[in-house]
Amino acid sequence: MSTALLSTADELHARVRHGRRAVVMTMGALHEGHATLIRAAREAAGPDGEVVVTVFVNPLQFGAGEDLDRYPRTLDADLKLAEQAGADAVFAPSVDEVYPGGEPQVRVSAGPMGEHLEGASRPGHFDGMLTVVAKLLHLTRPDAALFGQKDAQQLALIRRMVRDLNFGVEIVAVPTVREEDGLALSSRNRYLSPGERRTALALSGALFAGRDRHAAQEALRARAREVPSTQARAEALSAIGESRAAADAHAVATAAPGGPAAVRAAARQVLDEAARFDPPLRLDYLALVDPADFTEIGDDFTGEAVLAVAARVGTTRLIDNLPLTFGAAS
Repeated sequence: MSTALLSTADELHARVRHGRRAVVMTMGALHEGHATLIRAAREAAGPDGEVVVTVFVNPLQFGAGEDLDRYPRTLDADLKLAEQAGADAVFAPSVDEVYPGGEPQVRVSAGPMGEHLEGASRPGHFDGMLTVVAKLLHLTRPDAALFGQKDAQQLALIRRMVRDLNFGVEIVAVPTVREEDGLALSSRNRYLSPGERRTALALSGALFAGRDRHAAQEALRARAREVPSTQARAEALSAIGESRAAADAHAVATAAPGGPAAVRAAARQVLDEAARFDPPLRLDYLALVDPADFTEIGDDFTGEAVLAVAARVGTTRLIDNLPLTFGAAS
């Protein structure tokens, strides 16, 4: 298989299409996380379909003082990885191709959902991201577009834009890919020194601690629900000295509070410790949010939630998240 390298929309539109077209949008510096997306796109496109990978470093989503100039550009390596993962074409347009009249005067607004978390930390970021995603969806004309769950807020906003503005494209989420030590794959990981990387592991460590605290509490509550409901059954268990369910009920009663508060506390403990490392972790935010609008959930919340974290290690800013389920659904 030979992957075509295209730089203009006209070249892309001239390609003959026989089946579904699946698109993976990237800013280059491809890694195994992107390869996973491309392989998923290959499956989504089907044997007769086409996979297109876009490589475009979008200036609109970088704020003042961010790393636009030093963001890695590795097109030759990107083309090779895309080919190995099963892409039919790499669309790598210039800034002039995407924004022929200069910076666009009309842009997509992320609205209230884009003002939380990443939007609060990086004003204007999501407006720039949605604008380029809208442009690339029009330029590539896919049937499906695949995005990683590591950028959970981005994924939610893209889904909302596609639904609200009737784009007519299927948005497919692909689970986060992690390295063996748990660090979420990111093009920015290459900026980390060995010491910074050790500190950076606190991001995933905090998420895992929150997840484990939630799982342990749910397990205790499930066992507590198995406490005998009749006095005769309780007396029978006591007679043989095997009232394990009652013991678990006591453990639940005396344990630290569960639910969202416990999840936040467990994650925060890991991050607080990492703040004392050398080099230290500088926390941007830790949040447990409703994925519908990315606002913080209350202690009585039930349903799907996202535990999200962002922090700086040295000069590198990293993000990560995990999905959790609270209440009866869990």
